[in-house]
Order: sequence, then C-alpha cells, then structure tokens
Amino acid sequence: MTTATKYDRRIYAIMNDRAAAPMYATATRRRAVIGAHLLLTVAGFTAWATTIFSDARWPLFAMLAVLPLWTVATGVINGATRGLLELRTRMLDERQLAERDRVHAVAHRITGALLLLGAVGVGAAGWFGDVRVEGLAAPVLFAALTVHLLMPLWVAGLRIQDDPAED
Repeated sequence: MTTATKYDRRIYAIMNDRAAAPMYATATRRRAVIGAHLLLTVAGFTAWATTIFSDARWPLFAMLAVLPLWTVATGVINGATRGLLELRTRMLDERQLAERDRVHAVAHRITGALLLLGAVGVGAAGWFGDVRVEGLAAPVLFAALTVHLLMPLWVAGLRIQDDPAED
C-alpha cells in the first residue's frame, strides 16, 4: 500500500468537510441539488452552443453567470459523496471502491441508453424531418460528452444514503 501524499490528504479533508452538510443531509435535498446541477448544466451547455454555433455573443455572459452556480452545485454533490469520484483509489476503502464501481456501471448503462436515443433522434431528424444532420453532429456529440462525464456524479449523488441519525 502506498502512503497518502500531501495532495491526497488535502483533497480528502476538503471532500469530508461537513460544513456544508445541511445542504445535502437528506435525500430530498440531494435530489434538489442534482436537479439544479442538471438544469445549470443544460443552461451552460445551451449558452455555450449558442455562442459557438451562432453569431450571438450575449449567451457568453449567460454562461459566465451560470458557471459559479454550477461549480458550487458540483462541490455540494462531491461533498455529499465524500469525494467518491474525486479521491484517488489509495484514499478509498473497499466499500467505497465497490460503490465507485457500481456508480460507474450504472452511469455507463444510462449513458449508453441516452446515446442510443440520441443516435435514433438524429437519424430520425435526418430521415423524416428533412434536417441536415451535419449541423446536428457537433452539438449532439458535445452534449453526449457532457452527459458521459457528468452522469457518474449524478448517479453517485442519487445513490448516496442518508447519514445515520445521531442519538
């Protein structure tokens, strides 16, 4: 077994800081934070895509406004999971490693289903909707990448159990 580095200890301390625990103490609050994170992700992605794929520049400011809120929501979810996805393997015990594997497996299945739906949707839009699929390729691929990267975080946040009540 390797020893923890200074970085490992610092990240472990940050991820296990209970100062923000009231924000994610119950399943309802965690679901609300994950829902907010999902909405902020959609808003940020939409603003980014509008900025990139059109001449409009105002969405850039919307994206910059969403980013700090998205970052806080990400931190709250990471705090709720106690760094399950952020900590290095050597900092997790066997139970946490098994949970991380389960989270990745569930997220992989969900992302696979969403990719299938996206492919069918783009194909249907091109086949039946008389839409130029080439114009959809970049935004759809970036959306798929975004979901692929964030799905484990959302799944971990939804799977986490409430802390036992103190006597």
